[in-house]
Amino acid sequence: MAKLTKKQKEAFTKFDKNQAYPLAEAADMVKKITYTKFDASVDLDIHLGVDPRKANQMVRGIVTLPHGTGKTVRVLVLCTPDKEEEAKAAGADHVGLDDYVEKIKGGWTDIDVIITTPNVMPKVGALGKILGPRGLMPNPKAGTVTMEVGKAVNEVKAGKIDFKVDKYGIVHASIGKVSFEKEKIVENAKELIQTILKLKPSSAKGTYVKSIHMSSTMSPGIEVETKTVTL
Repeated sequence: MAKLTKKQKEAFTKFDKNQAYPLAEAADMVKKITYTKFDASVDLDIHLGVDPRKANQMVRGIVTLPHGTGKTVRVLVLCTPDKEEEAKAAGADHVGLDDYVEKIKGGWTDIDVIITTPNVMPKVGALGKILGPRGLMPNPKAGTVTMEVGKAVNEVKAGKIDFKVDKYGIVHASIGKVSFEKEKIVENAKELIQTILKLKPSSAKGTYVKSIHMSSTMSPGIEVETKTVTL
C-alpha cells in the first residue's frame, strides 16, 4: 500500500471513515479535505444492487447536470458537409469527416466527446477498436448519434454526461469541481442519483442503492447516507 502523505493523513482526521454523512455535509467535507493544487473533480461512486452480467439489469443513461461538470469538453462532430455549419455554430471544437477519420486511425484522440450522424456511422464504426476502449464511441442511447448535431453539442457543452454501471455494479461519475459552491455539488449529485433511481430495472431484487461515496481527485471517499437521497 502506498505511503500516505502528510496532507492525506490530515484529511483522514477530519471525518469518521466508519460513518455515513448527509449529502450536503459530505460535499462540504470533500471540499475541506482536498489539497490538490489544481481544481480537482468531485466524483460519485454509486454501488447498485444489480448484476450487470444480465442484460435486463444493465443500468445506463444520460443526465444533464444543472451546474455542468466544470470541465471544458472538447467536442468532435463527424458529419457530412450539410451539417458542418450547424455543428460549428453550436460550438463544436472540431468538425469534419474523412480527414478526422484518418487522424483517429493515426492515433489522434485529443477529444472528450464525438457526435455523429447516423448516415456516417459505417465510417465511424470502423474506428471502434480505437474509440471503444477510450469511451469515445458515439452511441444513439447517449444522444451522440443524431441528426440534431447542434442540439447535441449544446447539451454536451452544458453538462450532459452519460453513465454506465461497471462489471462490479458501480456507477462512477464526475459531478463538478471542488471550486463549486457546496450547494451546486449537492444539486448536481441529486440530479444524477434521481436519474439512476428512475432507471431501476424491474428485475433487480433487494436493495437497489447499496452505498454512495463522494470524493475528489486524490481525496479519501466520504460515505453518503443513502436514505437521505433515495427517498
